[in-house]
Amino acid sequence: MAWDALSLVDAADDRPLIERRAVVRDGFYELQARTVIERVPQAAGIAQQWAVSPYRGCAHACRGCGARAAHRRLGLDAGSDFDTRIVVRPNVAERLRAELARWDGSELAVGLGGDCYQAAEETYRLMPHVIGALASSGTPFTVYTKGPLVLRDAQLLARAGARVAVSIAFVDERIRRSVEPGAPSAQARLELVSALVEAGVDCRVVMAPVLPLLSDAADQLGATVRRIAAAGVKRVEPVVLRLPPGTRGWYLEWLEQAHPQLVARYEELYDRAGLPSAAYEGRITGQIAQLCRVYGMECGAPEVVRSEPRAAQLALV
Repeated sequence: MAWDALSLVDAADDRPLIERRAVVRDGFYELQARTVIERVPQAAGIAQQWAVSPYRGCAHACRGCGARAAHRRLGLDAGSDFDTRIVVRPNVAERLRAELARWDGSELAVGLGGDCYQAAEETYRLMPHVIGALASSGTPFTVYTKGPLVLRDAQLLARAGARVAVSIAFVDERIRRSVEPGAPSAQARLELVSALVEAGVDCRVVMAPVLPLLSDAADQLGATVRRIAAAGVKRVEPVVLRLPPGTRGWYLEWLEQAHPQLVARYEELYDRAGLPSAAYEGRITGQIAQLCRVYGMECGAPEVVRSEPRAAQLALV
């Protein structure tokens, strides 16, 4: 990735790499990207294999965010720096258009490295240009977000035939304040889902991350699925918490402070790659699938879409 290719400019300068290469403006780190389409780590638990992210880091400060490790490659930490030092790629749309000119038509995920509708988007307004680049190339894409700002672009997304996946893992506000302190409330996200559906956007809820021993009780799952159904969506995609390197340490540090009695169980439940045991994951997703059937919703990721490359079509004319 371009983020890995940053060279050391001064060995005597002990500032984080990003501070030596980026322009700092209004608290954001502006860094011109060399490439923007990046492979999605297998541990992410989503269907798409490739993604584009206008921002690195996320003010939502979700403790279980799987994108945290990328900040280490910028000389920042995967904990509080990820939450507060947001990296902006001002040229993302320009680079995206260039890369899509030779793209194979595979569906892209948008916003995995940091929510593309977090507060930084109010300042930079990168997403309308990203949507435009994807739409003009005919590339299918799914936007992953918790941010109500996505409503600003609802009509653009609907015209582009985009999918929007809103993350709502639980509806208990006490849990949300503890593990997603900067994110909108579950109620705000449920209202967002209803508004997107009303605007004609293809919207689903990603029930992610389900937190072992914290938000996975039968009554908690039932309450969450029931309220999602009431919001009007037709599909729920469950994803159990992943703890890849970078995320694991930050999450377990918090767990040790907030729920020390659970640390040993987590150590047993997760493998070295940060994946939960297959038996546990199967049990939880099975429960959610059963609840979805009760409420008349589909369960699981929709089929990944692939389009014919636009450039190849033109070559035939």
